[in-house]
Parts: sequence; structure tokens; C-alpha cells
Amino acid sequence: MTDTPPVPTRTLAVDAHNLVKTFGTNRAVDGIDLAVAEGEIFGLLGPNGAGKTTVLQMLATLLQIDSGDARIFGHDVRRQPHAVRQLIGVTGQYASVDELLTGRENLRLFGWLQGLSSKEARRIGDDLLARFDLTEAADRYVMHYSGGMRRRLDLAASLMTRPRLIFLDEPTTGLDPRTRGQMWETIRALVADGCTILLTTQYLDEADQLADRIAVIDRGRKVAEGTSDELKAQIGGSRLRVQLANGGDVQAAAAVAGEVAHHVPILTPTGTEFSVSLSDANQAADVLIALRQRSIDIVNAAIEQPTLDEVFMALTGHLGATPTLEPEVSAA
Repeated sequence: MTDTPPVPTRTLAVDAHNLVKTFGTNRAVDGIDLAVAEGEIFGLLGPNGAGKTTVLQMLATLLQIDSGDARIFGHDVRRQPHAVRQLIGVTGQYASVDELLTGRENLRLFGWLQGLSSKEARRIGDDLLARFDLTEAADRYVMHYSGGMRRRLDLAASLMTRPRLIFLDEPTTGLDPRTRGQMWETIRALVADGCTILLTTQYLDEADQLADRIAVIDRGRKVAEGTSDELKAQIGGSRLRVQLANGGDVQAAAAVAGEVAHHVPILTPTGTEFSVSLSDANQAADVLIALRQRSIDIVNAAIEQPTLDEVFMALTGHLGATPTLEPEVSAA
């Protein structure tokens, strides 16, 4: 289940084998393999503390690789870090821009630091401000930017040298739903322009919406990899989702459903719902009749395809940092 599936026959942007990183006695990354094809969005999905950011930082030359090897477009990360840095852009979980500078000044500074001439830095910076809908705020100090504006400016800064590969570490953390959707569109547009994206996320819907392929990481290990549909197929086809009137009945109801459907039910974080795989859609009626016979009251029932929430629960046994919830709201 942890073997890396075949990758489309394109140039590999990332080719990593048996990556390991330890901090004291903590093995934060424990033998992870990754193969990211050029031109795709690849998602590292997992709860807080799973090792996602550590993997990204190792590949971006920001953390030393303890063992294993990694190449970025054929360049060895450990032996050719300078060549690797010329090919990548990195946007971390927290904005790296200077609050005491304006948005325009920040982009020009990033351009100069990366070897651009003043003229090039000005031209590219102004283009990016327009692209990220920041032109009107370009001459305002970043300390007065909203959370969403800072994230867009941070992403713009990572694009000053037009990198072939962009590392995005939880790019929508702290954004409200509207701004989050705008970031998704921006990420898709970058790929349409020829970039490759490796992003980390703890939001299941984000991975489902954006990623061409997903690696599920838990406790430093890769526990599954594939497209969203492939991961969902690992836990079966149709599923019966049942919402109960009384949360106290969930355990008993799930046990009944498991006996009838011959599959282990998955409880959801709400405390009043569970889902169970169906070998045959007609089993749904058998389950509901059995619950009725036990006098267990049902509020709602539906036959659905499995979600990434259920995949994650099935693979790891937990949902980590409640990845299905929206992030905390920040002004757009």
C-alpha cells in the first residue's frame, strides 16, 4: 500500500527515495518516497505533525536530509543545493514579507535578492501585483494588509524568478472561504502557465479540489498514494451514511450495520453519524430495517461514494487536526 504508483511518462520534477529526518528521538520523516511529474499538482495530505512540512523543507534545501536521496529536475538536493534553489519557489505557512515595506517594495526587494536588475524587478513585480489583484494596495504598508492579501503577496514573491517548481506549505491556512477559493484558482493558473506544484495541506477538500495525485502522510510515513478517485476506491464503492437522532446510539447502530453489511463502519467526528461500505446497494435497505427493529431512530440516510474524510479515517484511524473544517476566518 505504501509503494509509489507509476507516474505518467513525463520529466520528474521531484524524485525522492527513502527520505528520513530525525529530531532527537523523534523520527519526523520515516522512509518516504515521492515522484512528482512535471506539470502536475501533487498534494501531501495529513494532520498537523504528520511530517508534511519537514518533507517539503528537505526537498527545498531548507533542512538537511539525514538519509535517503532526492533530485529536483535531475539535480541532487544534497550535492547541488544552489542549482536546486534556482529552480524552485517556496511559500511557507506564514508570510515571509516585510510588514514595514509596501507590497511593491517587498517584491522589488525579493527580485534584487534573487539577482534581478532594478528594471527587471520593477517590471516583474508590477506584473505580479496586477496578476494577484494587489495593484491598488501596492503602495500600502504590508502591516495594513489582510491575511488573504499577505498570502497572495507571499506567493507573488516566490514567483519573481519564474520557478519551474513551487512548494506551497498549507497555502490557505487562516483564509476565509472566498479568499481560499481565489487562492485555488491562482494555483490552477500557475500550473496552466507551466509550473509544477507540490503543496501540503491538512484540508481534505483542498486536496480533493486541487491535487492530480495525493500522498497521505501520517506519523512520518506515507500510508497511501494515488489520485483522489484511486484513494476512495481503496475503501470500497457505495457507502451508506446514516445520521441518528440520538448520539448515544451511534456505537450500537454502527455495530448492527457492520453485522448486516459485513464491513467495519466508520464513525464521523460529529458524534451522530456513521458510514458503512456496501457490497451491494440493496444492503442499504437491510441495514435500515435492522436499525428500525432495534428501535434506533434515524434522522437521515443516504447512499454515497466515499469521501477523502473516510479514506483518511480508514488509512490512519483518526482525522488529526479536524481537516474537514474550514480554516479560521481572516478578512479578505
